Amino acid sequence: MNIDKYLDVIKACRFCFMCRHLAAVGNVTFKESDTPRGRALLLDKVRMDSKNMKNQDYIKTIYEAELSASCRYHCVNHYDEVGLILGARQDIVESGNAPQNIRTVADDLKKVEFTVEGTGDVLYYIDGYTKNHQPEIASAFLQLAGNCKTISGGDCGKALNVLGFAEDASIVNEKFKKAVKASCSSTLVTSCPASYDALKNDFPIDGINVMHSSEYLLSLGSINKPSKSINVYCIDSDYLKNYNNLTAPRELLKSAGYKLDMFGTNLEESYAAGEGAVIYDEICPELMKKLSDRVFELADNPEKDLIITFSPYTKFALKKSKPDFNAISIEEAILKAKGN
Repeated sequence: MNIDKYLDVIKACRFCFMCRHLAAVGNVTFKESDTPRGRALLLDKVRMDSKNMKNQDYIKTIYEAELSASCRYHCVNHYDEVGLILGARQDIVESGNAPQNIRTVADDLKKVEFTVEGTGDVLYYIDGYTKNHQPEIASAFLQLAGNCKTISGGDCGKALNVLGFAEDASIVNEKFKKAVKASCSSTLVTSCPASYDALKNDFPIDGINVMHSSEYLLSLGSINKPSKSINVYCIDSDYLKNYNNLTAPRELLKSAGYKLDMFGTNLEESYAAGEGAVIYDEICPELMKKLSDRVFELADNPEKDLIITFSPYTKFALKKSKPDFNAISIEEAILKAKGN
């Protein structure tokens, strides 16, 4: 089983309480099973008796993990509890035990047709959450970046990989790579942190420089700062912070004259509403709403405060739960600053 690669994680996490306060789902369900310790205990039972792989309660718990990686990032030994969950999901799929709702979502994710449009040296990947729900994010980026080609048509394979369909994820990504290479672009930019992580770490493309939109916009140079700084609250991306330790989003906002205030009660917890699970709204909509509600509860003055989200998914999740929530993307924030 794939979870056998993570025996050190199972042994370390199953009796450790130290990161419980950073378990995003556990903080809204208040269940021990929704913490790294609880999931490690369940998977230890699977390790000892593979018949437990069919246990529907175990499977449900594994797919409810939001994969923020906050616990791994802040663990003193960085035990890979995210890798353990991904390994377990792959075992569930390979053993034929994936729930019907997960298989249905996976089947939809396999239906991709990537299209490249426009002209320019830079290729901008428009992910599903941006294309289908928030075209204003892509519009803001393209206004700032100038002449760029665009590629769209589905998820690049990250979502399938996270669901445990590793082989199908590779097939989809090969289609994506083929389209990217046919574009003759050497730089690929995306606003989607999950896609950024996939193309940097899961499915790197030889000869292609992958950048997050904040990195690319930062590389373009300074922006005229407004005469008065604007106080904003930032909601970090799990994939940019906990997976890749990318500081470009904050550097870009500061360069544009924004004063960044801390959102929430601490700098360690995830407030990204399930971004690490990539398509959490499709597989766990009720939990996504609970995670979003926690964000609303922690907002100091939601009617007046400006919230900048570092992930299109997070903005989508928050706006879906509360359409009037005052949240904008990094790209929109920079366009706003440039207009001052």
